Amino acid sequence: MDDSSLIWDDGALVTIDQRGLPHEVRELRLRTVDEIIEAITTLAIRGAPAIGIAGAFGVVIATRAHTHDSPVDAPGRPIGDASRQAVGVVDVVAAQAEADRIAAARPTAVNLAWAVDRVRARIAEGADAVLAETLDLLAEDARVNLAAATHAADLVQRLCGERPLRLLTHCNTGRLATSAVGTAIGALRVLHERGAVADVIVDETRPLLQGARLTAWELAEAGIPHRLTIDSAAAWAMATGQVDAVLVGADRITANGDVANKIGTFALALAARHHGIPFIVVAPESTRDTAMATGAQIVVEQRAAAEVTGFGGVATAPADTAVFNPAFDVTPTDLVTAVVTENGVVYRNSNSFDAQGRAIAAAEPGSRSAVTAHDDPPENSRTPAFGEQGRAIATIARQLYERGWMPGTAGNISVRVETPSSPVAVGAGAWPALLITASGLSKGELSADDTVLVGIADTTAHAGQRRKPSAETSIHTAVYRTRPAGAVVHVHSPFATALATTAARPGDAVTPLRISGFELLKGFGLADPSTVVIPVFPNWPEVARIGADIDTYLREKPDAPPILFITGHGITTWGDTLAQARDRAECLEALCELITRTGRTDATPLEIGPT
Repeated sequence: MDDSSLIWDDGALVTIDQRGLPHEVRELRLRTVDEIIEAITTLAIRGAPAIGIAGAFGVVIATRAHTHDSPVDAPGRPIGDASRQAVGVVDVVAAQAEADRIAAARPTAVNLAWAVDRVRARIAEGADAVLAETLDLLAEDARVNLAAATHAADLVQRLCGERPLRLLTHCNTGRLATSAVGTAIGALRVLHERGAVADVIVDETRPLLQGARLTAWELAEAGIPHRLTIDSAAAWAMATGQVDAVLVGADRITANGDVANKIGTFALALAARHHGIPFIVVAPESTRDTAMATGAQIVVEQRAAAEVTGFGGVATAPADTAVFNPAFDVTPTDLVTAVVTENGVVYRNSNSFDAQGRAIAAAEPGSRSAVTAHDDPPENSRTPAFGEQGRAIATIARQLYERGWMPGTAGNISVRVETPSSPVAVGAGAWPALLITASGLSKGELSADDTVLVGIADTTAHAGQRRKPSAETSIHTAVYRTRPAGAVVHVHSPFATALATTAARPGDAVTPLRISGFELLKGFGLADPSTVVIPVFPNWPEVARIGADIDTYLREKPDAPPILFITGHGITTWGDTLAQARDRAECLEALCELITRTGRTDATPLEIGPT
């Protein structure tokens, strides 16, 4: 097999028999309509897009089988003339009847009927026309999958941040379920190529184990890190902070956004909503059934009892046990964060996007839904004791973002938090701690819950949190360990950053920058506001080394001001309150702008004063 899981070769559909995976990779060559139908119903071919394409090839086979030679006279030639020729004539009624049988092979997935209807429209034109349409459909599927997968990957990173993510998927939505790339697994592939996948939890997907047999096989083939789990462990994985987002495929999406997918999907959506985790459906436009109003109208396929009462020929339940074995369930639209197709995000839950349609970063595990920075924190937030601090951080972050001091996802803000009366409520970890902005998020779109608890003593994030702290957390903990600060602000304001870069001496020593004679010096709370000596620290690739330098300096100089520079990097300020730390950052940036505009940049160590 090549990169496509479905190949047309010499009048036969060639594919992998998915029933044999992962232990046996065997090829199927399907030459009759009955063989196509059997492959679809027995799940040798499965996945909504894949069975649609297979069904279309079935119509090709049916049209060929019901095409018969018939003599046709050349215009103006008498019967018996040498120009008289034989051409294929299609028994349209018979071929259409076969198409009906194929379309009915599995009722829940809309793609099968959609693909069959698309190609059967050309039956009267002959088998070659049907084949051409089917090959176009096959080529489209690869393009559609890649587009949908890319849009979904983009959305996941907007919701969860551009960092290595922990993802969960259900059933199989890769190239085995389509023809190439895949939908939800396609998104995992795109994220993996971007270096944005830390781990994928794969539900085994009972009763036929498509996750264990097929998805784990595909992810291993692609080199994507993954762990297999039982379906019933998924909610616990979310509760323990091991899942950033859930990505699934779909077999049918109704006009109102209800989603039919492999049994177990509904339960995942419920768990994801409870824990505030994005639940994203990735599917081609052909899976959307706008003619069906709601999921209540979907016919859910019931499969054989033997799939549940045994496996691999071994009975696992008493004989004659009654069985409930739906192949699919229907997830209500209000549990779906977004539906993504090749056209982008075509459905979005209002709880996950702001009024301008921008994705809102997901809430911490334990919350009911994602919230904007303007909303109150959810009642079940993982850090309920620190909702006020989280809101204050988000508010200050927006202000500084709008000034251009926290561009992209740069900069970070923290507050010291007291030991709670019940640490278990917020996850185990060392106290005292700080609450800091999470890594990889735009500071202009933070919610009250986009923060992480970190122990001050060891700069280690508390357990059970879904987000990761800023990479620059060690700068903050260095301040808190050596000063009784209540809040720290670290920003990339342009004038201060430029001045520090100009002032810094070569090498690894701290450069003192002496400034005197400016009224703004009163904003730093100095004993002598006439002069300040501000340290300029070298900027190391290893942020922990910057933190260590700051820690050492502040211990050695107890009278150092509550402000510092990092060469080519930015400034850090602190104070008793978050507002005071922000005000000091504003004063320092204004002072540096004044110095830059007046041109006072001379002496070593640099001494700056008014003319």
